Amino acid sequence: MEDAYLTLEAPATGEYKDRGSRFIAYAFPLENELDWQAHLETVKKQHPKARHHCYAYRIGLDENNYRANDDGEPSGTAGRPILGQIDSFSLTNVFIVVVRYFGGTLLGTSGLINAYKSSAQAAIESAAIVEKIIGSTFRLAFDYGIMGELMNTVKKQGIEILDQDFGASPTIDISIRRSAVEKTLLEMKASLLKVSLEEAATITNIPGLTISPLH
Repeated sequence: MEDAYLTLEAPATGEYKDRGSRFIAYAFPLENELDWQAHLETVKKQHPKARHHCYAYRIGLDENNYRANDDGEPSGTAGRPILGQIDSFSLTNVFIVVVRYFGGTLLGTSGLINAYKSSAQAAIESAAIVEKIIGSTFRLAFDYGIMGELMNTVKKQGIEILDQDFGASPTIDISIRRSAVEKTLLEMKASLLKVSLEEAATITNIPGLTISPLH
Protein backbone atom coordinates (compact mmCIF):
# COMPACT_ATOMS: atom_id res chain seq x y z
CA MET A 1 0.00 0.00 0.00
CA GLU A 2 1.28 3.45 -0.86
CA ASP A 3 0.33 5.06 2.44
CA ALA A 4 0.69 2.23 4.97
CA TYR A 5 3.45 -0.13 6.05
CA LEU A 6 4.21 -2.85 8.60
CA THR A 7 6.79 -2.31 11.32
CA LEU A 8 7.54 -3.29 14.91
CA GLU A 9 5.52 -1.78 17.72
CA ALA A 10 8.45 -1.87 20.17
CA PRO A 11 11.98 -3.26 20.50
CA ALA A 12 12.32 -7.04 20.78
CA THR A 13 15.03 -9.67 21.19
CA GLY A 14 15.69 -13.22 20.00
CA GLU A 15 18.45 -15.77 20.52
CA TYR A 16 19.98 -18.73 18.70
CA LYS A 17 22.78 -21.10 19.69
CA ASP A 18 24.90 -23.41 17.56
CA ARG A 19 27.97 -25.43 18.62
CA GLY A 20 28.86 -23.09 21.43
CA SER A 21 28.32 -19.84 19.53
CA ARG A 22 25.59 -17.60 20.86
CA PHE A 23 23.68 -15.18 18.63
CA ILE A 24 21.55 -12.49 20.30
CA ALA A 25 19.33 -10.39 18.02
CA TYR A 26 17.99 -6.96 18.92
CA ALA A 27 15.20 -5.58 16.71
CA PHE A 28 14.13 -1.93 16.80
CA PRO A 29 11.45 0.14 15.05
CA LEU A 30 12.89 3.24 13.37
CA GLU A 31 11.36 6.71 13.15
CA ASN A 32 14.05 8.08 10.86
CA GLU A 33 17.27 7.07 9.12
CA LEU A 34 19.55 8.26 11.91
CA ASP A 35 18.03 6.17 14.73
CA TRP A 36 19.76 2.91 13.78
CA GLN A 37 23.21 4.29 14.57
CA ALA A 38 22.20 5.12 18.14
CA HIS A 39 20.70 1.64 18.59
CA LEU A 40 23.88 0.03 17.27
CA GLU A 41 26.07 1.99 19.69
CA THR A 42 23.80 1.06 22.60
CA VAL A 43 24.03 -2.65 21.76
CA LYS A 44 27.81 -2.43 21.34
CA LYS A 45 28.11 -0.89 24.81
CA GLN A 46 25.97 -3.71 26.22
CA HIS A 47 28.16 -6.35 24.55
CA PRO A 48 31.71 -4.93 24.32
CA LYS A 49 33.31 -8.40 24.36
CA ALA A 50 31.24 -9.86 21.53
CA ARG A 51 33.24 -10.75 18.43
CA HIS A 52 30.70 -9.44 15.92
CA HIS A 53 27.83 -6.93 15.81
CA CYS A 54 26.22 -7.65 12.44
CA TYR A 55 23.19 -5.70 11.33
CA ALA A 56 20.70 -4.71 8.67
CA TYR A 57 17.93 -2.18 8.27
CA ARG A 58 15.26 -1.14 5.80
CA ILE A 59 13.64 2.29 5.82
CA GLY A 60 10.85 3.80 3.74
CA LEU A 61 8.60 2.40 1.03
CA ASP A 62 10.71 2.81 -2.11
CA GLU A 63 12.68 -0.42 -1.42
CA ASN A 64 15.99 1.35 -2.10
CA ASN A 65 16.91 2.49 1.41
CA TYR A 66 18.55 -0.42 3.20
CA ARG A 67 21.90 -1.63 4.50
CA ALA A 68 23.40 -5.00 5.41
CA ASN A 69 26.69 -5.24 7.31
CA ASP A 70 28.66 -8.44 8.06
CA ASP A 71 31.02 -6.81 10.60
CA GLY A 72 33.90 -9.15 9.88
CA GLU A 73 31.94 -12.32 9.16
CA PRO A 74 32.43 -13.87 5.69
CA SER A 75 30.73 -11.75 3.03
CA GLY A 76 27.01 -12.39 2.72
CA THR A 77 26.71 -14.64 5.78
CA ALA A 78 25.29 -12.17 8.31
CA GLY A 79 23.87 -8.84 7.15
CA ARG A 80 22.01 -10.28 4.15
CA PRO A 81 20.31 -13.08 6.12
CA ILE A 82 19.21 -10.49 8.71
CA LEU A 83 17.83 -8.22 5.96
CA GLY A 84 16.16 -11.24 4.40
CA GLN A 85 14.12 -11.76 7.57
CA ILE A 86 13.03 -8.13 7.64
CA ASP A 87 11.82 -8.58 4.07
CA SER A 88 10.22 -11.98 4.64
CA PHE A 89 7.93 -10.38 7.23
CA SER A 90 7.24 -7.45 4.82
CA LEU A 91 8.59 -4.95 7.34
CA THR A 92 10.18 -1.55 6.93
CA ASN A 93 11.51 1.13 9.29
CA VAL A 94 13.21 -1.70 11.17
CA PHE A 95 16.80 -2.18 12.36
CA ILE A 96 18.17 -5.50 13.61
CA VAL A 97 21.62 -6.07 15.08
CA VAL A 98 22.83 -9.57 15.95
CA VAL A 99 25.60 -9.96 18.53
CA ARG A 100 27.77 -13.08 18.25
CA TYR A 101 29.79 -14.69 20.98
CA PHE A 102 32.15 -17.19 19.35
CA GLY A 103 32.02 -20.68 20.84
CA GLY A 104 35.30 -21.97 19.48
CA THR A 105 33.92 -24.02 16.59
CA LEU A 106 33.71 -22.69 13.03
CA LEU A 107 30.16 -22.94 11.69
CA GLY A 108 30.91 -22.62 7.99
CA THR A 109 29.03 -20.48 5.49
CA SER A 110 25.73 -22.33 5.72
CA GLY A 111 25.91 -22.49 9.51
CA LEU A 112 26.48 -18.74 9.80
CA ILE A 113 23.69 -17.89 7.37
CA ASN A 114 21.28 -20.09 9.33
CA ALA A 115 22.38 -18.66 12.67
CA TYR A 116 21.95 -15.01 11.70
CA LYS A 117 18.69 -15.77 9.91
CA SER A 118 17.30 -17.75 12.85
CA SER A 119 18.23 -15.21 15.51
CA ALA A 120 16.74 -12.32 13.50
CA GLN A 121 13.61 -14.38 12.90
CA ALA A 122 13.31 -15.11 16.62
CA ALA A 123 13.48 -11.40 17.46
CA ILE A 124 10.79 -10.50 14.93
CA GLU A 125 8.53 -13.33 16.04
CA SER A 126 8.75 -12.13 19.64
CA ALA A 127 7.68 -8.63 18.61
CA ALA A 128 4.27 -7.13 17.92
CA ILE A 129 3.92 -6.15 14.26
CA VAL A 130 1.75 -3.11 13.60
CA GLU A 131 0.46 -1.22 10.58
CA LYS A 132 1.45 2.44 10.40
CA ILE A 133 -0.44 4.95 8.28
CA ILE A 134 1.43 7.63 6.36
CA GLY A 135 -0.32 10.96 6.66
CA SER A 136 -0.11 14.33 4.96
CA THR A 137 -0.05 17.21 7.42
CA PHE A 138 -1.87 20.53 7.16
CA ARG A 139 -2.22 23.68 9.24
CA LEU A 140 -5.70 25.10 9.64
CA ALA A 141 -5.62 28.82 10.46
CA PHE A 142 -9.10 30.02 11.38
CA ASP A 143 -11.21 32.79 12.86
CA TYR A 144 -12.64 32.17 16.32
CA GLY A 145 -16.11 32.62 14.85
CA ILE A 146 -15.94 29.22 13.13
CA MET A 147 -13.90 27.43 15.79
CA GLY A 148 -16.74 25.38 17.25
CA GLU A 149 -18.00 24.21 13.90
CA LEU A 150 -14.49 23.48 12.64
CA MET A 151 -13.54 21.42 15.69
CA ASN A 152 -16.78 19.45 15.45
CA THR A 153 -16.13 18.75 11.78
CA VAL A 154 -12.58 17.57 12.47
CA LYS A 155 -13.84 15.31 15.26
CA LYS A 156 -16.67 13.82 13.18
CA GLN A 157 -14.28 13.01 10.34
CA GLY A 158 -11.87 11.29 12.72
CA ILE A 159 -8.99 13.54 11.66
CA GLU A 160 -5.87 13.31 13.81
CA ILE A 161 -4.92 16.57 15.55
CA LEU A 162 -1.15 16.90 15.94
CA ASP A 163 -0.95 20.32 17.58
CA GLN A 164 -3.15 23.27 18.39
CA ASP A 165 -2.63 26.92 19.29
CA PHE A 166 -5.54 28.99 20.53
CA GLY A 167 -3.67 32.26 20.79
CA ALA A 168 -4.36 35.52 18.96
CA SER A 169 -4.15 33.71 15.61
CA PRO A 170 -5.58 30.25 16.30
CA THR A 171 -4.33 27.21 14.37
CA ILE A 172 -4.55 23.44 14.50
CA ASP A 173 -2.20 21.04 12.76
CA ILE A 174 -3.82 17.89 11.41
CA SER A 175 -2.76 14.67 9.72
CA ILE A 176 -4.85 13.01 7.00
CA ARG A 177 -4.16 9.61 5.50
CA ARG A 178 -2.32 10.28 2.25
CA SER A 179 -4.74 8.41 0.01
CA ALA A 180 -7.73 10.17 1.58
CA VAL A 181 -6.55 13.79 1.49
CA GLU A 182 -8.67 15.00 -1.43
CA LYS A 183 -11.84 13.29 -0.17
CA THR A 184 -11.36 14.43 3.44
CA LEU A 185 -10.70 18.09 2.58
CA LEU A 186 -13.70 18.14 0.25
CA GLU A 187 -15.93 16.71 2.98
CA MET A 188 -14.59 19.29 5.43
CA LYS A 189 -15.35 22.08 2.99
CA ALA A 190 -18.87 20.80 2.34
CA SER A 191 -19.58 20.48 6.06
CA LEU A 192 -18.37 23.96 6.94
CA LEU A 193 -20.15 25.61 4.01
CA LYS A 194 -23.26 23.43 4.48
CA VAL A 195 -23.39 22.51 0.80
CA SER A 196 -23.25 19.26 -1.18
CA LEU A 197 -19.96 17.62 -2.11
CA GLU A 198 -20.60 18.50 -5.74
CA GLU A 199 -21.08 22.17 -4.93
CA ALA A 200 -18.15 22.21 -2.52
CA ALA A 201 -15.91 20.98 -5.33
CA THR A 202 -16.59 24.21 -7.23
CA ILE A 203 -15.77 26.51 -4.30
CA THR A 204 -12.17 27.59 -3.69
CA ASN A 205 -12.24 29.47 -0.40
CA ILE A 206 -13.84 28.85 2.98
CA PRO A 207 -14.55 32.13 4.80
CA GLY A 208 -12.49 32.37 7.98
CA LEU A 209 -10.30 29.36 7.20
CA THR A 210 -6.94 28.90 5.50
CA ILE A 211 -5.57 25.38 4.85
CA SER A 212 -1.83 25.12 4.26
CA PRO A 213 0.24 21.95 3.71
CA LEU A 214 3.08 21.48 6.20
CA HIS A 215 5.02 18.65 4.52
